[in-house]
Order: sequence, then structure tokens, then C-alpha cells
Amino acid sequence: MRHDPTEPLTGLTERLIATFRWIDPGPQAGHLVSDVSGWWRDATILAGVGAALADPFRAERPTVVVAPEVTGLLLGPLVAVALGVGFLPAYKGGSDRAIPEPTTWARTGPDHRGRALTLGVRDRHLGKGDRVLVVDDWVSTGAQARALREVIRARGARPVGTAAVVADCPPEVARELGLRALLPVSRLDG
Repeated sequence: MRHDPTEPLTGLTERLIATFRWIDPGPQAGHLVSDVSGWWRDATILAGVGAALADPFRAERPTVVVAPEVTGLLLGPLVAVALGVGFLPAYKGGSDRAIPEPTTWARTGPDHRGRALTLGVRDRHLGKGDRVLVVDDWVSTGAQARALREVIRARGARPVGTAAVVADCPPEVARELGLRALLPVSRLDG
């Protein structure tokens, strides 16, 4: 997802950029790590990010928002409230995780670190007729969003798109996921 440099930034996107940091975890890592903790400390971001992520999907009339642990548990409810719908956490772990009721699981492809994860949603909260918006803070490979779409479809529900704060994926992945992001990663590069 490329950004048009002539496109003006909103106050929210300016704050997202200003409060974001890249951190060097040391020579053993070989890469920088994103630090989005400033986003959660900023009341203006918290007040506006849910609606900003929800707005492109209002016409799709989502009935529920699904987001993966951990950061999605902060962001997903903000989007759900902005849409006036409920929120479902997608648990990380697998069928061996102690979820006390039936849960539908899907395995991701490799993420940006080459890891495969397993994501699950409790069956009783998602079913036929649901129109589901997937929300995450960052989309790089689309692995988690794809796995969540698999869970959504397995439950007879319909994914309506993916909302993210940052897009760091190829355009074909963004199209496949129906991704709308507030920022391309290039805006965070300096």
C-alpha cells in the first residue's frame, strides 16, 4: 500500500507518527522493533482511532469486530464502539489452550518474523449472518488477517474487510484482505 506524498495528513495521523518509535533491540536482533506504546498514552489518539478505522467500513454494516491478542485487544473495542457493535477477541495459542468452550482455530502462514501462530474465536459468539470486520494495529504479511478470515468463514460468517493503523504489505495483500489503513509504513520511516 503506497502513500501519495501529496495527500495531506490529518491531525490523527500526525499524532500517530509523532508518538511512534523504532527501537533497536541490540545486535542480536538484526532488525528494529516497532514501539506503538505512545499511541496508547495519547488521549487524542484513543478518542479518534476507533472512528478513523471504522469509517471506511460503515457502508458494509459490520455486526462484530474481531481482533487478535495482544494489541488488538486494545484497538478492537475502540473500533467496535465507534461502529456500535460488539467485539470478539481472537485468542492466540491453539486447541491445547485452556478455553473452556468450543473454539474454532486456524493456523497462520509465516508472519513478519517467520513464525506461524494459531488464532481462535469462541464458537458461541460468531455465526451465520455475522458481518465481521477484522482489526489489527499492523499488517505486514496478512497472515493473522487471513487466519481470522478462515475462522470467520468456518463459522458461516462473512468478512467485510480489514482495518489497520499501519500497512506494511504489498498492494496485492491489501486488496485480498480489503485492507484500509491509516498509514503506510513509509510514513514511519523518518
